[in-house]
Amino acid sequence: MSVQVFPHEVRRLAIPVATKFDEFRERYENAVPEFDVRRFEELKRTGADWDTVLQATAENAPHEFIRYWGTDVGSLMQLTGSRLPCVEYLMGNHTIAERMYRHDPAIMLYAPLRTAIHEDRDGHVWFSLDQPSTRFGSFGNAEIAAVGRELDVKVAHLLEHLELPVPDELKDDL
Repeated sequence: MSVQVFPHEVRRLAIPVATKFDEFRERYENAVPEFDVRRFEELKRTGADWDTVLQATAENAPHEFIRYWGTDVGSLMQLTGSRLPCVEYLMGNHTIAERMYRHDPAIMLYAPLRTAIHEDRDGHVWFSLDQPSTRFGSFGNAEIAAVGRELDVKVAHLLEHLELPVPDELKDDL
């Protein structure tokens, strides 16, 4: 076997936020709740069936997505003298990822989705992420690509819920 290289183009979406950083961060974290570790550990311990996992995930992800991780990058960068706020998250849904994982576990390179809320030097707040279909389309598998396009739509619905503009690139499948 030899090294494989898969060049692909990714679209980074930077979406303007019309509210203050902390206000939007709170709205985002309410819309995309933390992963309920205790509940899912219990499901694993008891050997829950997949339908139970699907139901528990739907309850944990009212807008299709869960926050698996987050960090306040801005506070760390204050050590460099920067005062620009930025929080970074891993946002996803393991039941959706599973539909791609069964075809190629390497999709976990891009699942969960990486998102950031940040403020620029002019004081404008942004919500940024890579367009899911441009990440998952790189696997050369129609089933994985279809889920990537479905994720575009789910991200668009989340943006609508958060009262943010929806980029045209996400509207193709609406």
